[in-house]
Amino acid sequence: MSTSAPTRTTRDAVVYFQSRDGITCNLIHVQGDRTPDKGPVILVHGAGVRANIFRAPVKATIVDLLLDAGYDVWMENWRASIDLTPFRWSLDQAALYDHPAAVEKVVEESGSRHVKAIVHCQGSTSFCLSSVLGLLPQVSTIVTNAVSLHPIVPPEAWLKLKVAVPLLARMTPYVDPQWGIEAPTLLAKALTALVKLTHHECDNTVCRWASFAYGVGFPTLWRHENLDEATHEWLSSEFAAVPLLFFQQMRRCVAAGHLIPHDLGAAMPQNPVARKPQTDARFAFFAGAMNRCFLPESQERTFGWMDAIKPDYHSLNIIPEYAHLDVFMGKNAYRDVLPLMVQELDQPN
Repeated sequence: MSTSAPTRTTRDAVVYFQSRDGITCNLIHVQGDRTPDKGPVILVHGAGVRANIFRAPVKATIVDLLLDAGYDVWMENWRASIDLTPFRWSLDQAALYDHPAAVEKVVEESGSRHVKAIVHCQGSTSFCLSSVLGLLPQVSTIVTNAVSLHPIVPPEAWLKLKVAVPLLARMTPYVDPQWGIEAPTLLAKALTALVKLTHHECDNTVCRWASFAYGVGFPTLWRHENLDEATHEWLSSEFAAVPLLFFQQMRRCVAAGHLIPHDLGAAMPQNPVARKPQTDARFAFFAGAMNRCFLPESQERTFGWMDAIKPDYHSLNIIPEYAHLDVFMGKNAYRDVLPLMVQELDQPN
């Protein structure tokens, strides 16, 4: 496994696309010095962040390794992106409207008939949902991190989903880790005070707020041991508003043991894992062994479901000493994790 530093000179081009329900989203086409010869890869971020989450200020990011390997890199800003106008969204909408349009745009712009993907957290749940519904026939390989079709959280996080989410949903349409920097309302000030009272793991209030919003860890989304100081400071600008509608949907999904639609009725089956996946894509499941946002069992369960349908086709990678987002932004992830993801993309279908 190579651990050498890859190409670092890049150029970005923003390519806009319309979701299938008319929302303007975009793709960031990242180009390096090397002419790509392995086809396009689309990177899909999670909730309350943006495409830039894949480019922490570390020695080498997943984008760097992909460019160095000869891939054509596209980063999707879907409706959950903090770079877009904030509004209420559900996983159903992203699966039905955003990701199919994004993949079609990559195919159109690149001229390639096939696309591979690296997807994280709620970008993963919605993208995997879109795939198993048969809406992404161009996607041949999906590297999925943290959670895909069977969300499982720690017991304390489940209690928080059951109790706190309904209460908060009556008071605010969203929560925002940026309230750790500037709390504009009395509620925002009260919640930030609660965050400071209950989270003492570091001095970065956005970091502490993200842990409060997304689970029960101290911290939740990474291990501090895996982050360097520059990245820990950088993440303060990478987390912002996320709607309570998402947490309400996730509450129902965790209770059901698998993804379920929020409100689209006949447009989507109530149980997407009650039938065989409508895709030939190969899935490579990744999970940090110490993830406290979604337990590693989340990926193990989806892998088990898919492996039972098509044995010895998909893969499962549990990464020791890593949690959730540090899989991508950890100071040593370029050595410990990311080459494995590139290797999975390189595997023939």
